Amino acid sequence: MTDLLALARDLDAADPLAGHLGAFSAAPGVTAYLDGNSLGRPLASTADRIADFVRDDWGTRLIRSWDEQWMSLPTRLGDRIGAACLGAAAGQTVVADSTTVLLYKLMRAGVAGRPDRRELVIEEGNFPTDRFVAEGVAAEHGLTLRWIAPDPVRGVQASDVAAVVSDQTALVVLSHVDYRSGALADMAGITRIVHEAGALALWDLCHSVGVIPMQLDAWGVDLAVGCTYKYLNGGPGSPAFAYVRSGLHGVLRQPIQGWMGAADVFAMGSTYAPDPGIRQLISGTPPVVGMLAMQGMLEHIEEAGIDAIRAKSISLTDLVLRAYDEELAPRGVRLLSPRDAAVRGSHVSIGHPDFQRVTQELWADGVIPDFRFPDGIRLGVSPLSTSHVEAVSGVLAVRDAL
Repeated sequence: MTDLLALARDLDAADPLAGHLGAFSAAPGVTAYLDGNSLGRPLASTADRIADFVRDDWGTRLIRSWDEQWMSLPTRLGDRIGAACLGAAAGQTVVADSTTVLLYKLMRAGVAGRPDRRELVIEEGNFPTDRFVAEGVAAEHGLTLRWIAPDPVRGVQASDVAAVVSDQTALVVLSHVDYRSGALADMAGITRIVHEAGALALWDLCHSVGVIPMQLDAWGVDLAVGCTYKYLNGGPGSPAFAYVRSGLHGVLRQPIQGWMGAADVFAMGSTYAPDPGIRQLISGTPPVVGMLAMQGMLEHIEEAGIDAIRAKSISLTDLVLRAYDEELAPRGVRLLSPRDAAVRGSHVSIGHPDFQRVTQELWADGVIPDFRFPDGIRLGVSPLSTSHVEAVSGVLAVRDAL
């Protein structure tokens, strides 16, 4: 048997991103945090950033900060996310509402952009928010929902999409990384198939932004939404971002018309005239406080580079799979994620009938993965804040609990 901890220590010693590990706050009593794919750890600097904001930007500059910096913050921050994580040129990404609200806005805009079509396509195992919003939008527009039923481990394949899209498809809504299995979809290939059918593609990037390189512009992606509290470490409830391809600006119109999305915010006009660019996606007052923490994480992502982050993610998940093969598979644990790193995101899912009990024991012992009904554990690694030793320790703790 491999000395897994020794191997992990060697990998950590050679890790070019190891210098980022110390930037994150330590959680007393936690020996392995493997839930960064659900809620990222705070940076140690976040407390000072928030205190400085209260003292200076808000406490000293008061309402003047709107003119000085806050009005442009949603688009400036969106441009940074676009450049560092999305392969998106400036002016197409904005930080605004929650994931759910932005999904609603873009689904409504997308189906309205294809008024002669009557079908909305979505995967039946997609995250509940995506499915629930799709059901509501379909009901509002009198659309038929077409459900994709992919292999639960391999995730949605291009062939699955090709089999359901038609000249009646208005919009296809899919996740880049499956929240259960971690399967990584072929965004470029699937988007091409959607376009060949004359439809629009909306991608949920919640489990890929910040860990998976992507090229939204080059791949012709129409619409995308992603959260910022996982791998962007924005904190619980931090606002999501939306991407709208520049060619759709002035063509699609989002349904929640608010004053902050108007062409002239302070005209206080009698009728709504939307901003011609990405600001149209903003409805109400931007959640400035909620945008603070993610700015520190973006600095680390910009410094490390998304390709290096992806390389470490693969190193971590490959090591988790090796530990699984040696320590968990012989104990009847099922692998619920792809083995091929090229089609796997930054978490590995495993299954066993005892995992609900095991998760409770692990949490009590300071090892924090997450449980997914009915019997799955997700071992999530966030490359800038997770070490190889931490990842292996989590697998060994699962073994010991079993």
